[in-house]
Amino acid sequence: MATNDTVISSARPIRAETPPANYWQRWSVENVPASITQPEQTQAPAPVPSAARNENSNHQAAGEAPYRVLIVEDDRSQALFAQSVLHGAGMQAIVQMEVEGVQQAITEHRPDLILMDLHMPGLDGMRLTALIRQRPDQQLLPIVFLTGDMDPERQFEVLDSGADDFLTKPIRPRHLVAAVSNRIRRSRQQAQGRSDTAPVMNNPETGLPTRHNLMLQLDTALAERQPGGVMFIEVASALGLRERYGYAAFERLMVQAGRRLAEAARPHLLARLNDNSFLLLTRGIDEEALAPLAGAVRQALSAHPLIAREDESVHLRCAIGYAGLSHGFADAGSALEAVERTALLARLHPDGLVAYQGSEDATHEHLALLDGQIELAYQPIVAVAGGDTAQYQVLLRLRQSNGTLLSAGQVIPAAEAAGRIADLDQQMLDHALGMLHLYQHATPPMRLFVSQSLRTLARESFANWLLNALQERQVPGSSLVVDVRLGDALVHAVTLQQFCTRLMPAGVQFCLSQFEPGDEANALLSQLPLSYVRMAGRFAGSAGSQKLRDELRLAITSAHHAGLQVIGQQIEDPQAAAAMWMSGVDFIQGNVVQSVGTELNFDFQNAVL
Repeated sequence: MATNDTVISSARPIRAETPPANYWQRWSVENVPASITQPEQTQAPAPVPSAARNENSNHQAAGEAPYRVLIVEDDRSQALFAQSVLHGAGMQAIVQMEVEGVQQAITEHRPDLILMDLHMPGLDGMRLTALIRQRPDQQLLPIVFLTGDMDPERQFEVLDSGADDFLTKPIRPRHLVAAVSNRIRRSRQQAQGRSDTAPVMNNPETGLPTRHNLMLQLDTALAERQPGGVMFIEVASALGLRERYGYAAFERLMVQAGRRLAEAARPHLLARLNDNSFLLLTRGIDEEALAPLAGAVRQALSAHPLIAREDESVHLRCAIGYAGLSHGFADAGSALEAVERTALLARLHPDGLVAYQGSEDATHEHLALLDGQIELAYQPIVAVAGGDTAQYQVLLRLRQSNGTLLSAGQVIPAAEAAGRIADLDQQMLDHALGMLHLYQHATPPMRLFVSQSLRTLARESFANWLLNALQERQVPGSSLVVDVRLGDALVHAVTLQQFCTRLMPAGVQFCLSQFEPGDEANALLSQLPLSYVRMAGRFAGSAGSQKLRDELRLAITSAHHAGLQVIGQQIEDPQAAAAMWMSGVDFIQGNVVQSVGTELNFDFQNAVL
């Protein structure tokens, strides 16, 4: 079979064996796509009866491009079987045996259909399907499950996760080819029909402009200095809704929300950006009209309930950050980043609306604030029951040219406002990797917790950079814990999950910081591949509040139930440490252990709490 059509992670490509003579496919040269080379064989295939050739040719119209199928299967023999069957029917079958490479395979090969296994290590087929469906350009990509799981309830869960069909093993080759080819044929026909009416500019399910379409029009509006504005609309409680109703029902809610928002904003253009956010472009209106329009759009969404299930409806709320186009954004990406940051502020505002206040002067001030030398500080994280690892949280400091030392609380907001957070995060992580390389043979072994922004982790190139940096410095991934703030994780859960999936095979661990218990936050404990949870600073006062101690115990119990270890931070005195210990925390961090410093010299082996 065609080794050049096979995507695998091992050093040598695999390829499907040539079917034996008289096999059901009636192997023939004219059925094999031109890109597939015939493997060496000692015996030629049996002659192909004309009836069988006609049967196979019916799967695909004459002159049409071969059907492309991505097979996601971690079992080599099962993958090769499916590949042989589909190749024999004249299709191009690409095998991907590791879930980490699925998204790249989709991008590179643009399959007509994904043949998905259910049970795979790391990320099962349902969770992987849900991640695929998060991308607007992949919401209509047919996904068919092929699994040996006969449980009817599991079949329902699979379809609810966003799959199109469920096939059970063992399966007859004719059945597999028919199911795959019929799905692809209908998908191509639908795509052709869409191209006749609204070529890739509108989502076929909702009629809304695609994200790509709207971003192009936003670029044009900025280049031509058109009057108007742009709004980032974030539907609240997305994680809680998805946890309660399931993925399929959540998607239906978001489709309904999009239609209602579009109707309220008409004639302006609205596009869905990701799972729970939308972008609205208003052109040809005075910027004074942006605030009333944002209020009307928000009111329209929440005024009437949307159908979640046949017997249940729900009222949705949203936060809106908006900006006038006169701010002079360099491009659509800059405008999107500005209103997205503003929407984060709107979540905390009583009426859920905040206007962007950026200016060139403010940007220059932020950049000036960042003009200095990064210095790292460290604080020990000590196991209450003793441990054999030296663990430190890495804290950001920046030394300005006049000698002033700025804290992370001053530097990070400035970096975000100036669009420099990714550079700052990478420099900080590079410094930390340098220290881990320097102490790689230390006793006890060292582990560093390093805070990172989700804006940084969302960059496609960042995961590759980090993996390469770990390898080049010969730093074991298990010595690094990426620390992510709860507020970021709630907004960008899918992005964080994708980043974790890329880094986990290297041993990198993850910590959810500033944790505050709640329905959405608690859902993250099981949805994300975390190792640690760092409690919010207010829990350091649990020694003086029974209510706070009860809340802390419940949060720690939930974290332990999810298999996570809990860090109590900002512990300043023995009473606070005792309250944390009795509540069940695994680690303590704060001045009662050791204050923040520039040295990595804490005696973990003889530490007594």
